[in-house]
Amino acid sequence: MSDSRRRIPSTDALLAEPRLARAVRTLGRPLVKAAVTRAQHRARAGEIAPEDVAEAAVGSLPERAGSLRPVINATGVLVHTNLGRAPLSDAALHAVGAAAGCTDVEFDLVEGRRARRGRGVIAALSEAVPDAGAVHVVNNNAAALLLCAVALAGGREIVISRGELVEIGDGFRIPELLASTGSRLREVGTTNRTRVRDYDEAIGPDTAFLLKVHPSNFRVTGFTAAAGVAELAALGPPVIVDIGSGLLAPHPLLPEEPDAATALRAGAALVTASGDKLLGGPQAGLLLGDAGIVERLRRHPAARALRVDKLTLAALEATLRGPEPPVRAALAAAESDLCDRACTLVRRLREEDVRAEVVHTAAVVGGGGAPGVRLPSAAVGLPEGFGRLLRTGTVAVVGRVEHGRCVLDLRTVPEAEDRALLDAVLAAHRSARPSADRPDGGDGGDPSCM
Repeated sequence: MSDSRRRIPSTDALLAEPRLARAVRTLGRPLVKAAVTRAQHRARAGEIAPEDVAEAAVGSLPERAGSLRPVINATGVLVHTNLGRAPLSDAALHAVGAAAGCTDVEFDLVEGRRARRGRGVIAALSEAVPDAGAVHVVNNNAAALLLCAVALAGGREIVISRGELVEIGDGFRIPELLASTGSRLREVGTTNRTRVRDYDEAIGPDTAFLLKVHPSNFRVTGFTAAAGVAELAALGPPVIVDIGSGLLAPHPLLPEEPDAATALRAGAALVTASGDKLLGGPQAGLLLGDAGIVERLRRHPAARALRVDKLTLAALEATLRGPEPPVRAALAAAESDLCDRACTLVRRLREEDVRAEVVHTAAVVGGGGAPGVRLPSAAVGLPEGFGRLLRTGTVAVVGRVEHGRCVLDLRTVPEAEDRALLDAVLAAHRSARPSADRPDGGDGGDPSCM
């Protein structure tokens, strides 16, 4: 008898197979060859027949060349850092696609010569924050603070409240970031109370600027005191305000969240902010304020190392000029509408014997924005085991597990994704073995919003 392994197609023959040849053009040869090799190994191990190698290789091909997977964010955290923070609007996605090839990012098509980089987004930011004398964009908010320290306070002092020496995530701390530039931090006040006189007494010949940092992911309540921007601006040295979350103007749902326009009107020389939080755009650091200071930052050698690419510029401009981005839409969503959507989804799931219920819950802004603010929301409640099944499904869905159940918060799920969310839950239900996670029916809670 002949060895069946001799009938396994060669790598070159498989790569010439029409479907795999097309995949080479879209995914690249290394990824397709790896899929072919895996299928050949399966045939040699007797798991599949030699005639099925091509089909197995095609079936194991990834959808895209990159490893990042789209995720439906059902966590109830509007700006989820681990999920990429703000999802881009359709307008921003279209702008990124248009900018992906050669573009006039630094070229004047009329004059046929070099032009100011990112002039479109600079104009859009200036229109969005007319109180700013000038604006500049770097690659994130930490970079904005870093550039301020390097350009304005090298070898000099930055006066900052002890209550604002915050950690910004993944172990990165504002004081360590600033100290790495060669600046010296002059800490004033206490953790819970810092008054204007604390800053005033610390000001001296080496003072470069006063820094106010919006506390990220926490609130200090009770016996507290803090100096306002206007009070600090009256002391003399420039005041730089890190508002963090990227709110450019006051928002009625977030009355205590600092915004760029208010800080500048109060006398801030410069405001720094993130582009991928409440603004709803791509990762970017915004610098808005005094024209002389902004130009000094823009012309500093370190600015070149911190500059953003053409895709970020395109997405940020489209976010500023285009329709409401997803984060802002999620923030403004009416609780009654969320409840209606939850009821519809639960009813459809119960028709398929999925033990589902409507859960009244609360979402949060996340990303260090509006700490302590809870946004009334509605969710689909499922047995706890659905959490892992949904995360690892063909369409990845990330919810949260609380009180022994998987909760899919709809405030962070655009209505256009409801069908995909429903299909993902049904697919998880079908894939589960008979267990508490896949009931045969029975009472799954109240499907109504009453």
